[in-house]
Amino acid sequence: MGLLKKNPDPISDKARALSAEIAALEAEIKKLDSQLARPSEPKFRSTTTPAYGNFPHAAAKPAPTPTPKTSEPVFEKIGSTQLTSRAENEVPELFNELGIRKYDLPALFNRLRNHLRGPTTSNPRLVNYLAAGGVQGLRPLRYEKRVARNRFIWLVVIVSIVLFGLFYVLLPRH
Repeated sequence: MGLLKKNPDPISDKARALSAEIAALEAEIKKLDSQLARPSEPKFRSTTTPAYGNFPHAAAKPAPTPTPKTSEPVFEKIGSTQLTSRAENEVPELFNELGIRKYDLPALFNRLRNHLRGPTTSNPRLVNYLAAGGVQGLRPLRYEKRVARNRFIWLVVIVSIVLFGLFYVLLPRH
C-alpha cells in the first residue's frame, strides 16, 4: 500500500506549522491584553470642571491671556564651518567650478547595467533552494535551463536549414 501514499509536501507542512504558531501567539496576545485591560480598582468620573471652560456653574476665574513677546528676532551667525561641511561631504571631482555636475561615464555605465540586470530578489535563500531542486515535485532550475537551451539550439538549427533551403531554391543559378 506504500505505492498509493502521497509524499508529504514540505511547503504545506511548514505553512501549517507556522499558522498554528501564529494562532498560539494571537491567543497569548489576547490573554495578555485582557489582563492589561482589566482594571484593579473601579474608575470614577471627576466632578470638577476644567478651568478653561465657560460653564455657568464654573467658578469665575479669569482666563489667562497670552502676552505677546516684543523681543527681537533671533539671528544666527553663519560661520565657515557650516559652509565647509556641505562641501566636504560632496566629491569635488564630480562638480566643475560653477557647481554643475560633470558628465560621469562610469556612473552612467553602472546605472545602465543595473537597469538591464533587473531587480534583486527579496528572498535569495529561496531562489538558491529552488535552483538546487530542494523542493519535492519541482524540477531544479538548472534542468529547466538545460531544456530551454536545447530547445533554442534545435530551433536555430531548423530555422537555418529552412532559410538555407529557401535561398538555394530562390536564388538564380549561374
